[in-house]
Amino acid sequence: MINNSIKNVALAIDYIEAHLTEKIDLDIIANAIHYSKYHLHRMFTNTIGLTIHEYVQRRKLTEAAKLLVFSNKPILDIALIAGYESQQAFTNIFTAMYKQPPSKYRDNEKFYPLQAKFEFEGGYDMLDNEENIQWDIDYASEEDISCWMVLVRLVIDGFPHLHEDEYIQVLKQRIKTKQALILKDNEIAIGAMLFSYKTGSIDFLGTHPLYRKKGIPQAFLDKVMRELLKGMKISITTYREGDKADTGHRKAIMDLGFAEAELLVEFDYPTQRFVLPKEKVNEYTTET
Repeated sequence: MINNSIKNVALAIDYIEAHLTEKIDLDIIANAIHYSKYHLHRMFTNTIGLTIHEYVQRRKLTEAAKLLVFSNKPILDIALIAGYESQQAFTNIFTAMYKQPPSKYRDNEKFYPLQAKFEFEGGYDMLDNEENIQWDIDYASEEDISCWMVLVRLVIDGFPHLHEDEYIQVLKQRIKTKQALILKDNEIAIGAMLFSYKTGSIDFLGTHPLYRKKGIPQAFLDKVMRELLKGMKISITTYREGDKADTGHRKAIMDLGFAEAELLVEFDYPTQRFVLPKEKVNEYTTET
């Protein structure tokens, strides 16, 4: 059943990618791949973690951002290509997602994607395991960088302002100092974490969308709290409440037991810091 779901969702994504400059919605995509729109909606959302409408919107805005940086097309033309009837409507949604208007984004000359194309690679063997899995989380090595970056691109929405060259340099340093953890299903990275022994901060926590219901974030938190950062004050930053770019990262962090702390601005992006409450830290500290 899982493989059939992936196959149909992959067909839908291939159609979306081939028609990004056209008007596309659930009805059009379902007709194109000859599948029930009701089943496709449920299957797509359960597999990707986004509705088709959300995925299409984010992909169109990503391509619009690319045109803003790498072309001289007028903003109105880019708005029309992205499917908006006016420059103002485009500006409103672009600003809500990218936290700066198209004109400023163009002036900054730094492209980063809001949503990369969702790629399906591998067999995803562990998806078929319905039992409680003992996750084998280990330190990442330089050989893992390639699959790590595939995961990062899949969860790009949880990492605003990603510039890959800079990120890879940071990742290499964290790997050397054993501050990078990875979880793989065969050769596919399905979970990853960057953390700091010095500050107790979790700087990146990503889960492959197909595995988001498997308890992987909790497994990473358990490992660092029981083995690596025991007794430390743990923090993580994510989207502020109500940020339209958030696809569920804030809720996932709160579900882990983190509590809201101060509002921040990182790389000109409004975020919020979360901390693991003292009583939660004490639970790990007192475990035998």
